[in-house]
Amino acid sequence: MKAAIIGTGNLGLAIAKGLVANNAVEQLYLTKRNPKSLQNAFEQENVVVTADNLEAVKNSDILIFAVQPRHFSAVLKEIQSELKPNHVVISTITGFRIKAMEEIIGKDISIIRAMPNTAIAVGKSMTCVCSNQTGKTQVPMALDIFNQLGASIEIPEEQMQAATVICASGIAFWMRLIRATTQGAIQLGFESNEALQMSVQTCLGAASLLIESGNHPEQEIDRVTTPGGCTIEGLNEMEHQGLSSSLIKGLVTSYEKINQIS
Repeated sequence: MKAAIIGTGNLGLAIAKGLVANNAVEQLYLTKRNPKSLQNAFEQENVVVTADNLEAVKNSDILIFAVQPRHFSAVLKEIQSELKPNHVVISTITGFRIKAMEEIIGKDISIIRAMPNTAIAVGKSMTCVCSNQTGKTQVPMALDIFNQLGASIEIPEEQMQAATVICASGIAFWMRLIRATTQGAIQLGFESNEALQMSVQTCLGAASLLIESGNHPEQEIDRVTTPGGCTIEGLNEMEHQGLSSSLIKGLVTSYEKINQIS
């Protein structure tokens, strides 16, 4: 498989690192207006860095777009003449709907919307995908790519905005929770490096328990809490202070904002 990432910023670079680390592509083109910033990022011979989008398109089958939303229309118009029936267009652009892409490059091109998160750089992304009618047959291929970089699911396009909030913005939300736990550990007397290690590993352990057991979070909570114990006391105080409601309100606020952007 020959792939290109058009617009190798933070997300594009994360995707590129994931693809390279997992040997997921035969050849990878990376485009950026200032390619010098990427020259030393990859030493592999099958990774080509260029400022020429057309060169990347001509030499690739899978085109992953990670440009800024305000530039996406112009980039699609730029490469439109080089698109062939075998091309698969994968867009990671927030709020840019399939219909808008079809209006520029046509309905005969396979179009897939994908929303990964930055954990793709370490092979732990949660990626949601949807497609146009022509791209339906290419969805398994897209899922296979993103499953090598974490986990992925196919969802209806109307749920992509919400998925962006849960999965992409969600990385930042979870980072803030880890930071808060770390700060609490420091207040309880641990050194900052110890506190961070304890918080991160405990977060990883909680997620791993749910993934491997298939249990609901409350089932695992019940295993930790005891009558009159310190865990339930802490949980209740967090709920009294609005932990769950604040998280839900934050998700809803992000969702309202992304709908304004789109």
